[in-house]
Amino acid sequence: MKKKIVFLITRADDFGGAQAHVLIMAEALNTRGNNAVVMAGGEGFLSDALKEKNIRFIKVNNLVHPIKPHKDIMAYLEIKELLKKEKPDLLATHSNKAGFLGRLAARKLKIPVTFTSHGFLFAEGRTYLKRKFYLHIEMLMSRLTDRVIAVSESEMKLAVDSKAVPADKVRVIHNGLPDIGPGQIAIPAAEPPQLVMVARFAEPKDHRTLIRALSGLIDQSWNLVLVGDGPLRNDIERLVDEEGLEDRVAFMGSRKDVPDILAKSQLFILSSKREGFPLSTLEGMRAGMPVLASDVGGVSEAVVDGENGYLCTADDIESLRTGIFNLISNSDLRQRMGKKGRNRFLEKFTSGVMVEKTMLVYDELLS
Repeated sequence: MKKKIVFLITRADDFGGAQAHVLIMAEALNTRGNNAVVMAGGEGFLSDALKEKNIRFIKVNNLVHPIKPHKDIMAYLEIKELLKKEKPDLLATHSNKAGFLGRLAARKLKIPVTFTSHGFLFAEGRTYLKRKFYLHIEMLMSRLTDRVIAVSESEMKLAVDSKAVPADKVRVIHNGLPDIGPGQIAIPAAEPPQLVMVARFAEPKDHRTLIRALSGLIDQSWNLVLVGDGPLRNDIERLVDEEGLEDRVAFMGSRKDVPDILAKSQLFILSSKREGFPLSTLEGMRAGMPVLASDVGGVSEAVVDGENGYLCTADDIESLRTGIFNLISNSDLRQRMGKKGRNRFLEKFTSGVMVEKTMLVYDELLS
């Protein structure tokens, strides 16, 4: 029997890993004859992409990203009324604010509900008090949740070891991406190497450490492309000028042609202080590039140090600089690592694998 599944995510005006996940799942469900509906706050990248694929989108007017108690209460009431009207067989919540409000509303209405964490808020990288606060919130919310989907083994371990979520409620499903065409595969050995990072200019992404690492490699041949936008972009632009790198760093803004940009690059970088299981590293692997990334969250489950790239210590300029130097100075190494990364992507991290595993969870709750 075909089912109606509503996805709830905090923001539609942004397009990160959580939004990409929702888009892929909603399209897959509709392709199989189900009825997928996406509800979110705001409008923009995600809502536009949904409309292009004829996936129904509902804007939740009061759902905003920052914590605003009065607005959040209004959002909860709005979500509950929308769910009453839609009568879904299952609610799949994504991102922390939507996960909190959606799970409350679903339990009140006795609708089966899942929560996919794209990075638990009680992970390292926040103050002790904030981690404790978010931990207790998740311990309470997990009681209202039928299944919690962790996007990496490290996220599952964090949730279970901290007693935030009972082990029998958690399922690990790595993020996945659809494959690209032959014309979008990079040539890692090409010279001079173009470095690329795709990330919002906002915490926890760490463009600052990347720029400082590159300032020590000014005598090497390279250029850097930064794809994305966000509140810290002006700060990073000033830092680039201060370090004298303005002729070697290009700010591309938010783009819809990321695969084409990656196809012209030779090394993918993700400098970050905190991650769940980032889709951006999979984009680099999919394009056939070596990936140099901070060893945080579930990054090491995709990037095997010394095999398809290098892992560096988060917030460590020298560690990142060493990894960059090793790769920009050896075109054969880039080629070998890039090929291994693409093979690893095809074996483990395609959207098809993600969809099949997620559908098993949904079927388990709906059967």
